[in-house]
Amino acid sequence: MAGRIYGSNIKLPSLDNLFSTEEERQDAKLEKVQNIPLSELYPFKDHPFHVRDDEEMDKMVDSIKEYGVMTPAIARPRPEGGYELISGHRRHHGAQRAGMETIPCIVRDMDDDTAVILMVDSNCQREHILPSEKAKAYKMKLDALKRQGTRSDLTSTQLVQKLSVDKVADEANTSRETVRRFIHLNNLIPELLDMVDDGRLKLTPADHLADLTPDEQADFYEYIDSMSCTPSLSQAQKLKAASREGVLDPEKIDAIMTAQPPSVKPREQQLSISYSKIERYFPRGYTAEQMEDQILKLLEAFYRNRQRDSR
Repeated sequence: MAGRIYGSNIKLPSLDNLFSTEEERQDAKLEKVQNIPLSELYPFKDHPFHVRDDEEMDKMVDSIKEYGVMTPAIARPRPEGGYELISGHRRHHGAQRAGMETIPCIVRDMDDDTAVILMVDSNCQREHILPSEKAKAYKMKLDALKRQGTRSDLTSTQLVQKLSVDKVADEANTSRETVRRFIHLNNLIPELLDMVDDGRLKLTPADHLADLTPDEQADFYEYIDSMSCTPSLSQAQKLKAASREGVLDPEKIDAIMTAQPPSVKPREQQLSISYSKIERYFPRGYTAEQMEDQILKLLEAFYRNRQRDSR
């Protein structure tokens, strides 16, 4: 007991504790939902997910008008003022369309890599995601995880890469190879990537085409666009092999694609007219087939009149 100063084991409360209630201290530990003006919320930098005015958005707008925004968005403060949206871009757009001025948000301070990972994870749970969106999102998350891994003293670059890809795959509930293929799609030129989004080009052949140089991809796209065809897996593999050998020119592309019938035969060119442009010319309730039949009859009459006038 000698030498011990009386009262040295007594811990004094902090000034914050002296001047706040227990309820206030507990509340301070919780994330608070704030109503933030839409004008102060900015989209995430390089956000890979498109906000579309489709049927799902129309339903969201109707729901917001009736019930408000039920799930808070997540945002972080911006150094230049306002807030950067991490999760909630569709809710933000829906609220704008619904005529709202604010939406509920949870504001968190987080670094860039943490924000990227949360942004990707929050959006990848959506039901309808285009391959191009998934490709960019997986790449952004992979790069963020690799940077975090490097900061955690994982000195082997290959180890960081492997662990990061595995983590992306596990958290996306998919295979490592699928993640790799999606990330590889980022090497495609926009025209070919659009074909993947449209479902005209399958993921596995597209993965092989992504190894072609941009110029080779451009030549290949020009060919399949003119021929209205898409490559089989075998053809895509042969194109990739020719590219590696440095012999993939337009003549070689033609030779590979004509060595066996294209997976999709050349089809007639289609003329498409939107329903909204012509519906006012027909009785209410006319089907598309009835409209088409009437248009063909009018064209036939027009053709006959021209033939008669030219005599």
